Amino acid sequence: MATDDVCFAGAFEQARLIRERELSAVELISLTLSEISRREPSLNAYRVVFAESAIAAAEAFDAGRHDDRALPLGGVPIAIKDDTDVAGAVTAWGTDTDLGICDSDAEVVMRLRAAGAIIIGKTNVPEMTAWPWTSSATWGVTRNPWDHTRTPGGSSGGSAVAVATGMCGVALGSDGGGSVRYPAALTGVFGFKPQRDRVPLSPHDGAWNGLLVYGPISRTVHDAAVFMDATAGTRLVETIDAPKRALRIAVACNAPRNSLVRLSNTAREAVDSTAQLLAGLGHTVVEHDVDYGTVMREATLRYAEGVRVDVGTRPNPEALEPSTRRLARMGRVVEKAARRAVSAEPTLAARINRVFDTADVLLTPMAGSPAPLADGPLGRGLLWSMRHSNVSAWAVPWNVIGQPAASVPVGFDADGLPLSVQLCGPRDSEALILNVSRQVECAHPWAHQRPPA
Repeated sequence: MATDDVCFAGAFEQARLIRERELSAVELISLTLSEISRREPSLNAYRVVFAESAIAAAEAFDAGRHDDRALPLGGVPIAIKDDTDVAGAVTAWGTDTDLGICDSDAEVVMRLRAAGAIIIGKTNVPEMTAWPWTSSATWGVTRNPWDHTRTPGGSSGGSAVAVATGMCGVALGSDGGGSVRYPAALTGVFGFKPQRDRVPLSPHDGAWNGLLVYGPISRTVHDAAVFMDATAGTRLVETIDAPKRALRIAVACNAPRNSLVRLSNTAREAVDSTAQLLAGLGHTVVEHDVDYGTVMREATLRYAEGVRVDVGTRPNPEALEPSTRRLARMGRVVEKAARRAVSAEPTLAARINRVFDTADVLLTPMAGSPAPLADGPLGRGLLWSMRHSNVSAWAVPWNVIGQPAASVPVGFDADGLPLSVQLCGPRDSEALILNVSRQVECAHPWAHQRPPA
């Protein structure tokens, strides 16, 4: 396999290459570090790269190998979003304030290491992961590899760029309102938000009043499945290629009310073409609007109050950007309302889940329009930031009610920018969503697509 092909093979294939002795862990990590050196200066995906420790871990892996079948991510370079603790490193969270060097890994990082993964670096985020773009006054602007003038989205933008450019095998993201799925959509890779509490958040349990989950950003559906098996104890790799059965798939392009989002003709066509593809695969596809109720209001209350809590952990919050401080103040004002919003979740979930009375899976838009300009958010105030934070409004309901959803690449627009759609399911439907995503992937492959060097 050519050098470039190795870096773009994805975690599942990289682990196979190492397991079958076609590649050593040291060779893979060295190739990945070379790819980072080549691409990183113009993209700013990583806040920090652990070159020395990654090589040392790879050497130790190669020297101590015995039964690699017990290590589904053995030797694979993995990027960690910089809102998650890695032992021996700072969790900067997009700020210039921190709590010092972390004494221990977050639980999800411990599980990745236990599965044989090698942590290669921490990826950039917006300040306090509060926005759907990736730029901060401290760490600069992260750029979309398909068009450097545009954002890769956020808040897992650095992780998405690292995956899209072969600078890791798979990346950890966190998703509190689309923050895994939206950047995956803008960079042409696969983003998966699992069921709430499937992947442990410790020591950030209950973050954003239950909106936040950890999930993978990956090149392929298999990569996401092996990540989930390693971190959640699932057995999804075994199920995603299960024999197809005819499903009922609902298509809903209506956006949650008060979201201010606009659906472009191109984004609508991406949904329509995917619906036709699924119908051609033998599924029954029908249009069915979703009753989202007041989901955007409930999400905003829980999100703002959650950011307030996170800002309160910083040693000097007065040093944060003005829009972040104002959002935290807003969270303080709505604290009681946010608690009521959490209590109202079961009623809202029942309302949204009526769509699954007659459907197995829901297909929606993922992003209403192409990636915005990367430099646009710099220095903006809270009102502008809040108004422009609903770009992935179709993603938000599934955080509010805690159910799984995926961002699935479906091609490119006339300007060469990636297009994606969203697949959503009822509770505990990760295997079903991954299975349907895999069907789309097989019919319309995307992993071979690479941004220009």
